[in-house]
Amino acid sequence: MSVTAITASTNSSSVRGSANATTNCLRLRRSHILFGTEKRYLSNQCVQNFRFTKPSNECGQRCIRVEAGWLFKGGGEQGSDARLERSESANEDILIFFYQLDLATRVQYALNLEEYDIAKQLRNKLNEVEAEVIKQREMKRGSSSKSEAQDKGISLLRLRADLQNAIENENYSLAAGIRDQISKLEADSLAATIKAQAFEKAEFEFRLGQKVRHKKFGYRAVVCGMDPVCCETSSWMENAHVDQLTRGADQPYYQVLVDVHEDPNLLVAYVPEENLLAPEEPDKAKFDHPYASFLFYGMDSAGDFIPVKQLREKYNRPRHEVPYDPQQDQTGDDNA
Repeated sequence: MSVTAITASTNSSSVRGSANATTNCLRLRRSHILFGTEKRYLSNQCVQNFRFTKPSNECGQRCIRVEAGWLFKGGGEQGSDARLERSESANEDILIFFYQLDLATRVQYALNLEEYDIAKQLRNKLNEVEAEVIKQREMKRGSSSKSEAQDKGISLLRLRADLQNAIENENYSLAAGIRDQISKLEADSLAATIKAQAFEKAEFEFRLGQKVRHKKFGYRAVVCGMDPVCCETSSWMENAHVDQLTRGADQPYYQVLVDVHEDPNLLVAYVPEENLLAPEEPDKAKFDHPYASFLFYGMDSAGDFIPVKQLREKYNRPRHEVPYDPQQDQTGDDNA
């Protein structure tokens, strides 16, 4: 199973959907995102199989392709520069998170209807998705780097023993080859150790749900994800000119939702910490984004968004409490 694509939701108000197999492919022209969905139903009107498929330009005969664009106006030359930080992988990560939430909702709905067989099948699919997501998250976020460093350390011990045997047997050509392997493995082990330590000791200046502004491009955004270091591909980092940053790739990076009224073509950006700025005064202005409704409960009294519990758990972040402001209460009493 691949999680490079997101299975979109059908009618979430009922688990007993149509018994006909449906295939839908949605392509967002503006963000260049293509994802597929396929749900096969049993004859007794329950979901049998959710299959992830890789994004493709060839959706097949049963594919329904839709070209969609924002109705908002914005962007411009500055926006085109800002879109260098647009991240399809971050967008995909958010959509997969939404799919997990949708599956969990369907499980609960089936239990409420006492459809235990349906709930069991949905739960099994949810477990499969969660296991794959956890695996990829560990690879991305350094947990696997720690294990990788330990494995490389064991391999180094074995190679050093082989080197000693080769020298004792005066097999110097073999010894030279083993030395080269040891040198390469030591470099890889050091890199894996540094990455694992960076993830374990990460400190973030911004929090989930916090409204921020881009220092260079000026757009408003809200934080919906974070990594202790840049976890994008080398080609993305090259296009985004990460090497020109003061702190480079070894600084926290944030997944941010960009207000569609300010740049309707950006949608999701992956921004280094040094390029973000928290507003000096609470930002209580309206903020529009299609993902906000399932990532956040709403806004708090300071104007920031309140992340859903599952999002906090995903990034292991504590719940943020707005500091008590007695002056605000006094103003409220006067108005009353």
